[in-house]
Amino acid sequence: MILFALKFLIAPLRSIAWRFLKYKIRRDFPTVQQLDTETLAHWLEQDQGKVQLIDTRQKEEFLVSHLPHAQHIPDVETAQAKLNPEQTIVAYCSVGYRSSRLAQQLQGLGYNQVWNLEGSIFQWANEKRPLMRDHQQLTERVHPYRKNWQWLLKDS
Repeated sequence: MILFALKFLIAPLRSIAWRFLKYKIRRDFPTVQQLDTETLAHWLEQDQGKVQLIDTRQKEEFLVSHLPHAQHIPDVETAQAKLNPEQTIVAYCSVGYRSSRLAQQLQGLGYNQVWNLEGSIFQWANEKRPLMRDHQQLTERVHPYRKNWQWLLKDS
């Protein structure tokens, strides 16, 4: 009975938390374009080589899982060395804050086609979209960033 009550309460709280997080990210990074997961999935379906998909999380997070075809690029120095500023860049992290920060830094360096994946890997996973481990194996696991963030993942 208690477990049922908890599940009943968590879904609305999760929804409110997501709305707040997205609002905060948009407020803190007003120049960063936000891209929804459905649009990214469509872009990747059409031509994955057209999009430079970058995972801005820490290495240990990336090793647990990442979006298909993503490169691990946790900082602006690595980004400058590996990315083509003439191509579309989509950055993501756990919920979108770290990736928005990196997208903003890249904009400041003259990268014009930079997007943040709104909701990032947590939302992608919550929508049951494919995740990879080692660029080869499908997985459903997601590193929760910090333990107190894992409740934003539906299947945590």
